[in-house]
Amino acid sequence: MDVREQLTLAATELCDTARLKPGDILVVGCSTSEVRGSKIGTDSAPATGEELVDALLSVLKPRGVFLAAQCCEHLNRCLIVERAAVPQLEPVNVVPQPKAGGSFATAAYHRFHDPVAVEHIRAQAGMDIGGTLIGMHLREMAVPVRLGVKTIGQAPLTAARTRPKFVGGVRAIYDESLL
Repeated sequence: MDVREQLTLAATELCDTARLKPGDILVVGCSTSEVRGSKIGTDSAPATGEELVDALLSVLKPRGVFLAAQCCEHLNRCLIVERAAVPQLEPVNVVPQPKAGGSFATAAYHRFHDPVAVEHIRAQAGMDIGGTLIGMHLREMAVPVRLGVKTIGQAPLTAARTRPKFVGGVRAIYDESLL
């Protein structure tokens, strides 16, 4: 199975498991170096970034779910997202490049209709491809999701969904559909 097929399967499973709905955001951090079997930050691959963004968009667009592509540490892990997903957020001024932002975020920037960079979001679900540390961009109550796909290429895959906090103590009753 190639990386596009791996990511398509993983994204579909995560969207279903997390019950993502139109308007929700899936944050993805991705090291194309790790996907190719190299150490993060050493083998940036624009073609791989494009392939992975295209795979994600093929799953997310029909569902009305927005992709937020996390940039690398050189851009302080800011995010590239469609402006329509974050109208309330103040944009920052940066255009990602393969060696300053990463090939994945660069591909997202060029694939999006109206891309904008923002510093922070609170996404409903996330995928970390290659140890890029996306946790800061998830809503507060993150829950690990064990996907059938464990790697994208050579990169380890970690996924999470979020849920509302439990409040109320032992007598509280919770809405099962939000778990």
